[in-house]
Amino acid sequence: MGFVKVQKNRAYYKRYQVKFRRRRACKTDYAARKALVLQDKNKYGSPKYRLVVRITNRDVVCQIFSSDLTHDVCLAAAYSHELPRYGIKAGLTNYAACYATGLLLARRVNAKLNLDYEGQTEVDGEFFLVEKDGEKGPFRALLDVGLARTSTGARVFGALKGAVDGGLDVPHNDRRFPGSYRDEETKEYASQPDVHRNYIFGGHVKTYMEHLQENDEEAYKRQFSKFIAAGVGPDDLEDMYAKAHAAIRADPFVKRGSNELGYFKTRKGAKPAIVKKSFKRAKISNAQRRSRIQQILTARGVEAQPL
Repeated sequence: MGFVKVQKNRAYYKRYQVKFRRRRACKTDYAARKALVLQDKNKYGSPKYRLVVRITNRDVVCQIFSSDLTHDVCLAAAYSHELPRYGIKAGLTNYAACYATGLLLARRVNAKLNLDYEGQTEVDGEFFLVEKDGEKGPFRALLDVGLARTSTGARVFGALKGAVDGGLDVPHNDRRFPGSYRDEETKEYASQPDVHRNYIFGGHVKTYMEHLQENDEEAYKRQFSKFIAAGVGPDDLEDMYAKAHAAIRADPFVKRGSNELGYFKTRKGAKPAIVKKSFKRAKISNAQRRSRIQQILTARGVEAQPL
């Protein structure tokens, strides 16, 4: 077929419909959102929850959202910049941090809804799905990765694994976890739990740290400066993450420390006491009001008459 010129005439522009703002900004995949949000009509007003995972340059955000007719409602949230409260001092965007953030979110949701689902307490990288036990079923949510690429070993699946091991019911399979592959002959997928466990405990970071230590000391100091400042070496990673997992399960609602100021910021010393300020004018009596008027008149050189 030859070249056909598109005639953008008056009829074309009269029928042109502008796309949604977040579609124009390349922020929302509305086809995927519709599939995640649309609820069956026979379920009436029951909310359909999503496990929303977003990864920025400095942070990992895990949230539980449901959609209303007018807006989205956030049930719970967890951020990787909260992990230093549990002992993870550096590396807040790697696969191990994503797992810990997903685990933190799951424990918060179960505590908030009074659900007794512990999930997978022994982290072994094996495929796991929580099953109903008793009258209350596990909290169910669908994974929402936004526009992130769902390639094998992607960090969003680390957050998914953490949430599932924490006791949430998120439908998934193990085809995209680290170490998974497809056999060329049988065309079947196979997983490697040992490789996945290695990623959960930062084994890939440990390998790279040791490689740089042996081959390029300056690159190691530049790449892992925050680890060095925190006194964390290659052999300390697995123990650090294991203790963090235990601390998260013990108390998922650890409050902000006295030296934490906000988003990745710290303060020197303890948090200052809050001083209550009042900008309302205090009430005065009639006699005080008369005296004030006499003072103003005297200051202006007007002879004040006794009131």
